[in-house]
Amino acid sequence: MDEVKVVVAHSERATLRVGDTFLKVDADQTRIDIEVEAMALAPVPTPRILWREPPVLAIAAVPGKVLGRLGEPSTASPARWAAAGAAIRKLHDGPLPTWPGRAGREPDEWVTALDGECEWLVTNGVLPADLVTRNRQVAEAALRPWTPAFTHGDLQIAHVFGDGDEITGIIDWSEAGRGDALYDLATFTLGHEEHLADVVAGYGDDVDLDVIRAWWSLRSLLAVRWLVEHGFDPFAPGCEVDVLRSRM
Repeated sequence: MDEVKVVVAHSERATLRVGDTFLKVDADQTRIDIEVEAMALAPVPTPRILWREPPVLAIAAVPGKVLGRLGEPSTASPARWAAAGAAIRKLHDGPLPTWPGRAGREPDEWVTALDGECEWLVTNGVLPADLVTRNRQVAEAALRPWTPAFTHGDLQIAHVFGDGDEITGIIDWSEAGRGDALYDLATFTLGHEEHLADVVAGYGDDVDLDVIRAWWSLRSLLAVRWLVEHGFDPFAPGCEVDVLRSRM
């Protein structure tokens, strides 16, 4: 039997790897339903579904290697980052899902969530008040009307695979749906600002960089508590807290 590797595990979901098969276990079957439907709809390479037996979804590994991981330098070439930008653009220009995704919240919903997290971060002494206040100001630029696009919703660089200068697959579609395209671009470049120009070169020139930076602040402010409570470290070098500090 092949070694069983825990890819990620917390109270909401877990992913195991056995050889070339990934087993995704999710407490919320709605997320699995979305993942299956989104992969069938997406105009970019996605994993092949092997079988489904709730609460487990089995998918095949995709070829290539991830572009990188948050908190670590990426060894991917500028051409591969640009290819990722082109793939993201193809996704955003694809058929519009009938359901809203994580990136599909309206501005007032983000404001409510953001105000609550900022208060928690300061009240509990997790982050300095001036750091929270400055990033809350930066985040304002993201809270504007947007044109719905087919968004991935959790487009971390660890979810994008490539080989040479080609993108070979994008995984983890449970947060996909209609949403703000710039949310995806910000998620993808979070902690890797040095590659933003390459991504935009592949994506196209109609990108508001101030909104990208605003999403970096907004996403990081919202993530810190969840990461801490689920056993992750947002204070690790290059991760969410460093992203917030870079806005000062």
